[in-house]
Amino acid sequence: MPRQVHLFDRPSRFVAGTVGQPGDRTFYLQASDETGRTVSVALEKTQVQVLADRMNELLDEVAGRAGAVIPPDADVDDLDPLVVPVDEEFRVAAMGLAWDGSEEAVVVEAVAATDEPIDEEAILSDSEEGPDALRVTITPMAARAFVARARRVVAAGRPPCPLCSLPLDPAGHVCPRQNGYRR
Repeated sequence: MPRQVHLFDRPSRFVAGTVGQPGDRTFYLQASDETGRTVSVALEKTQVQVLADRMNELLDEVAGRAGAVIPPDADVDDLDPLVVPVDEEFRVAAMGLAWDGSEEAVVVEAVAATDEPIDEEAILSDSEEGPDALRVTITPMAARAFVARARRVVAAGRPPCPLCSLPLDPAGHVCPRQNGYRR
């Protein structure tokens, strides 16, 4: 079956966001363009954190070695919630991240989970076969804004326990550092 690739070249919006309460949140990447088309893909909290960290490292590396003008850091300028309804196109199994030197842009690709192992060469390729994907090309400034928002979204979860660093539920949790006593 041919793969479906949702392409967004410099979308009007590319953000990470959540639906649900801390402790029971679902994380999404969402891209929207000027025509009103919106695509949402679900992923894990750790995937959002890793994507933000790697994107930040990529921008720092490009700023250090290439002649590209990369902004240092950006503030979170988009604090709006995800566009509703949030219809999940697929759950992300793997991601790719690259710098397109000719376009001076960051390319992000999120690939759907399949029954078969994902071939790494299928990520960021124009192959007709393979898993469905969301491919987004964004400017360095939009990438810095994505990083700032993603980090804020990840940090907005449950606070960590001061003893064991596991997330605290509103009713507390059984802390391993307290030999199983409720904290």
